[in-house]
Amino acid sequence: MTSVLVVDDNDRNRKLALDVLSAAGFRTFGAATAAQGIALAREHVPDVILMDLRLPDMDGGDAARSLGDAARTAQIPVVALTSLRLDDDGDLLAASGFAGYLEKPFRVRELADEVRRYCGES
Repeated sequence: MTSVLVVDDNDRNRKLALDVLSAAGFRTFGAATAAQGIALAREHVPDVILMDLRLPDMDGGDAARSLGDAARTAQIPVVALTSLRLDDDGDLLAASGFAGYLEKPFRVRELADEVRRYCGES
């Protein structure tokens, strides 16, 4: 079963994403801080991580780089979650260790398909 870690300090956003993905058949984990997310990623090694860019304890980019630097988590695609429009910042995100990004608020009907795309599923 494909697993997804959602790291977002906004409880409503995190719960909604977890509920939608769980209903779509994903195994889900949630964290409210970068530190919690990194710990869960190291423990469970999910297939994909959805990471808010603005977290209370660490910038999402720093967290993504930390995951990319560790052998156990380096191969996990980390997808930025942001309310910022990032049309021209793909290179900046890639340099921060992100595989791509999803805009918030995300589209509930499309979230599972977007996550599958980052997991290499069709």
